[in-house]
Amino acid sequence: MKEKKIEEKKPNSRRDFLKSTALAAGAFMIVPRHVLGGPGYTAPSDKLVIAGIGAGGKGESDIWNFYQSGKAEIAFLCDVDDRRAATSRERFPKAKYYKDWRELMDKEHKNFDAVSVSTPDHNHAVQAMAAMERGKHVYVQKPLTHDIYEARMLAEAAKRNKVVTQMGNQGASNDGTRLMKEWYEAGLIGDVEEVYVWTNRPVWPQGIPWPKGKNEVPAELDWDLWLGTAPYKDYVDGLVPFNWRGWWDYGTGALGDMGCHLIEPPFNILDLKYPKDVECSVGTVYVDEFQQGYFPESCPPSSHVTMTFDSKDNKDIRLHWMDGGIKPTRPEELGPEETFGDGGNGALLIGTKGKMMCGTYSENPQLLPTTKTSEVSVPQKYERVPEGANGHYAQWVEAAIAGYGNKTVSSPFEIAGPLTESLLIANLAIRGYDVQRKVKNEKGEERIVYPGRDIKMVWDAENMKVTNFEEANQFVKRQYRDGYSLKS
Repeated sequence: MKEKKIEEKKPNSRRDFLKSTALAAGAFMIVPRHVLGGPGYTAPSDKLVIAGIGAGGKGESDIWNFYQSGKAEIAFLCDVDDRRAATSRERFPKAKYYKDWRELMDKEHKNFDAVSVSTPDHNHAVQAMAAMERGKHVYVQKPLTHDIYEARMLAEAAKRNKVVTQMGNQGASNDGTRLMKEWYEAGLIGDVEEVYVWTNRPVWPQGIPWPKGKNEVPAELDWDLWLGTAPYKDYVDGLVPFNWRGWWDYGTGALGDMGCHLIEPPFNILDLKYPKDVECSVGTVYVDEFQQGYFPESCPPSSHVTMTFDSKDNKDIRLHWMDGGIKPTRPEELGPEETFGDGGNGALLIGTKGKMMCGTYSENPQLLPTTKTSEVSVPQKYERVPEGANGHYAQWVEAAIAGYGNKTVSSPFEIAGPLTESLLIANLAIRGYDVQRKVKNEKGEERIVYPGRDIKMVWDAENMKVTNFEEANQFVKRQYRDGYSLKS
């Protein structure tokens, strides 16, 4: 408020000069906040000027939700597919449009305050890093990154550049996680040593060979820009805009798609950090006698992963992830007709004194048996986010306006980074499951073995590496295609 009063006394202030200059030049009606006062400047009357990288699909809804906060100006839109960007361009006709996010960054970085990244997983890190290294606040869709190394680098960059960050796992702003944490800290279920998390995803093709043939690239799509960091491959129908999730070059499978939503509640409640070991089993798809279950380019159709975490009292906590429709056994305290989780998805925490569960986004939290939920009352310890999951967007906008360190967000990179890393460590085990090794018997006959299938991989979190299965470490950090890097 003090800064605002000073400005009111100076009609010819730098703010007025910049505004009038911008209007005269036909530029934006809202001048970026960082131009007005430099780092740390706070002016509550200003709107956050946002550039949206990824303007269709989830990007479209993200951008719209920022705008609906009433405190954001959508100044730039960027998308490699004109078809996907159409609705956002109609909604924001004054927003300047780019296809290449690198061109947007180079030409316009002085004209916006923050960036929304809603692109396929494989491009998240380079886009978010480029923004943060230019001092921009960032909102990045889940999962935060495609690779473990990228998640660690983004978390460090957010702190180094003192920018406000948020991952797009909007359930982190729901009341459910906070209520369940209050139940847990009140001792209602005792010490938790076992957690089960499950999903009915994937709902896209997985566990299949790469499509044969070459298709014509739609005129509205820049295929080379869509590929971004990934190795070059010819365009195939059906990959864009949704089914890329099942291919390792671009997506992170069911774990990446739903894990950030479903594992977030136990991760938060139990204050988890990084797992110390991981093991898995995966489902296979029968194609013919020559192709069964080994398609290293594609995520498997189903999986069960077990990660071990240390708790605060140094007791092991085992977290089980199940996808492809696999579910844990129903708790005996749950009635035969009662819904387990939300049906298709859920999280179950098993303690020494009791159990509790929730659905996607931590919705419908329940103590078991469910009759206990309405019978208990514990003091509220944690502040609720206005409008819950829907308020996740406004929360980031308002925190960015307030400046780094001045307001709390639900999923900053310091939390989202370790959460994402844990999911990607689970994927490390899944990918390691199909690593082939050629061996010869005493007769010199060669055969294929899969050494990653029958071991528990030991994880060195500090050095980001598996210590007992070197082949798995190739998936910790990718080699980007020329023209892309984690440097700004």
